[in-house]
Parts: sequence; structure tokens; C-alpha cells
Amino acid sequence: MSVEVLNECGADLDENELVALSRFVLGRMHVNPQADLSVVLVDTAAMTVLHEKWMDERGPTDVMSFPMDELRPGSLGAMSPPGLLGDVVLCPEVAADQARSAGHAVAEELLLLTTHGILHLLGYDHAEPEERDEMFALQRELLLTFLARPR
Repeated sequence: MSVEVLNECGADLDENELVALSRFVLGRMHVNPQADLSVVLVDTAAMTVLHEKWMDERGPTDVMSFPMDELRPGSLGAMSPPGLLGDVVLCPEVAADQARSAGHAVAEELLLLTTHGILHLLGYDHAEPEERDEMFALQRELLLTFLARPR
């Protein structure tokens, strides 16, 4: 599985951990091992431009997802087809503010946001309450399982 991390803002973080998490989530979601994913870290100015252009909302946000081949999760017996999953774009500066407010480490917030972004690439959404419940429960399960794994 190809996971590329592009740290365009020079944030001090463990890129290998983002790759490991991404591979873990994609594996759990039965995404084809030949699928490609990019995780891009940008500053608030770049995220503001993306957020305003693509979501028509002012200011920066924490994470955005840009799907390419619209891959969906596979199942235990049938992987998804190979392809370009897309890009997860993270803003570490916004993540740092959110981590402070939530009382946890920035690294944990970035792992949460990466999981969230990947689920969006796989077609999950949280516009409706039932969608939100499903997506956030899955996000929590994936992240807690990743963090509890032996290293």
C-alpha cells in the first residue's frame, strides 16, 4: 500500500506514525494493497485557500479530503479495487489548537484527523445524525485499536 506523507509546512511530527496509521486503517477497511494515498500537511494560509475554494467556508479547517477514484471499503472476502484513494490534507496549526482545547497531544489529534480524512475518502460522511454516529464510532474504534496495538 503506497502512503506518501508530504510535510509542506515543516511541522515537527512523526511522519512514520501517520504512515503506519494510514496503512492500519486502510487494511482494516479492506482497501486493496495497491491503492495509493497521500497525506499532505499544510500551514493555515494554504488550508484557508483550500477551505474557501472547495467548501466555500471562510478561514482554515483541520482536515480536508480530496477523493480521486472514489474507492469504497472492501469486505473480508473481497478487497476494494486498486486505484488512487486521494489526498488527506491536514493543518497541524489548527490541530494544535484543537488538541489544547481537548486536553491531549497534537500527535493524537493528527492521528484522529488522519483517520477522519481517510474515512471521508472511503465515502463516510457526518452530515446526518445517523451518518455521524456511524462514522464517529468507526473512527473511534479504528484509532483506539491502532493505539492499543503492540509496537
